[in-house]
Amino acid sequence: MSVMERIQAEVEGHPIVLFMKGTPQFPMCGFSSRTVQALKAAGVGEMHTVNVLEEPEIRANLPRYSNWPTFPQLFINGELIGGCDITLELYESGELARMVSETQRA
Repeated sequence: MSVMERIQAEVEGHPIVLFMKGTPQFPMCGFSSRTVQALKAAGVGEMHTVNVLEEPEIRANLPRYSNWPTFPQLFINGELIGGCDITLELYESGELARMVSETQRA
């Protein structure tokens, strides 16, 4: 399986996927930490995460897959949502909670 196929399998195989630096329990950058906090506050009980610091091939190829240059990267239902700033804006507007609740109902 190619790296691009692995990324696609991660994105399509889970309703909420966060490619981040570190883990939800031990984020390795402030942007990843804030994104996890926003997701939890929006009601995410369980999310699939990929630690890009332990996956150098994914870290190198994910920006090409998503056309998004930075980490973290949040995908919901196979669609790129964005990084930390967009996730926080969606949380503050209440839109993230709506997206999460729809995902959990599906």
